[in-house]
Amino acid sequence: MKRLQWPSWMPIDPYILLLLGTVGLAALLPARGTAADVASGASTAAIAFLFFLYGARLSTREALDGLRHWRLHVTVLACTFVVFPLLGLAARGLEPVLLTHSLYTGLLFCTLVPSTIQSSIAFTSIARGNVPAAICAGSFSSLAGIVLTPLLAAALLGGSAGGFSADSLVEIVLQLLVPFVAGQVTRRWIGGFVVRHKKALGLVDRGSILLVVYVAFSEGMVRGIWSQVSPVQLAGLLAVEAVLLAVMLAITWYGGKALRFGRADRIALQFAGSKKSLAAGLPMASVLFGAEASLAVLPLMLFHQMQLMVCAVIAKRRSRDPLEPDEVTRERDAATRTAVGTGTRSD
Repeated sequence: MKRLQWPSWMPIDPYILLLLGTVGLAALLPARGTAADVASGASTAAIAFLFFLYGARLSTREALDGLRHWRLHVTVLACTFVVFPLLGLAARGLEPVLLTHSLYTGLLFCTLVPSTIQSSIAFTSIARGNVPAAICAGSFSSLAGIVLTPLLAAALLGGSAGGFSADSLVEIVLQLLVPFVAGQVTRRWIGGFVVRHKKALGLVDRGSILLVVYVAFSEGMVRGIWSQVSPVQLAGLLAVEAVLLAVMLAITWYGGKALRFGRADRIALQFAGSKKSLAAGLPMASVLFGAEASLAVLPLMLFHQMQLMVCAVIAKRRSRDPLEPDEVTRERDAATRTAVGTGTRSD
């Protein structure tokens, strides 16, 4: 079985470069007046389409098949939506010494968003972990995040989240949940199309996120929000996020040992339970924070790049760990099935 490969040099995720370029474009040419209204409307439509694609991609059968690993999935959800937010709340003591109120709000929001799917699967595969469990854990986290992230934001951020109210909740339901459910309902008719055109649609959803970033940072530039952040404050934010990531990597790995998960499951837990999704967080932030979204998503963007670089190193080191007896047997059986299947097709 050919495993997913991660570029060995990878100094920075290419998509992060696109995001930074989009931020630069918004700084030089922010949308104003009528152009801002058009861009905002396009961003709203893009967010709805993005979550429609999420719904159409999520295989209900795969999700149900993964329920047999319920202990692992519950642990990942607890790390994502309980442990992470608790650490975010603990960081309140760093305000205003290391973090401004706006940066702390963004950091706390970062701890509330769901886990990643693609990178969790890639790193789990490289480290020779339980890939099916990583797929299901990431999918469950993304699904739960559509409901839990706004609710946690309402409870923990309060007025910081753009004045969260019943109207905000309705907006979230209409922009995020309804398109997601529509994608699930129509999956039986469009699922094949989505799978066949996965790469093309991947470009569409990444382009949608870039549009969301452009609109958010344009509003921030017009309102002069960026003048509130200094290089020293950004350095403080990076230091805090480095500690946050290190703590979560330790909790997910050693916590998995304490819960007596096998090596393959601990790898899936570490990579799915220590990450935050930029793809899910950016659209949610644009709905929750409005014009303040540019600063609110900055901690998430920085944390996203940091987690990719650190987890790439960890995955490569884990790939050299000796396999447990049951993993050796499972890999040998998989290789045998592959060899037999290949021989059958060649006859």
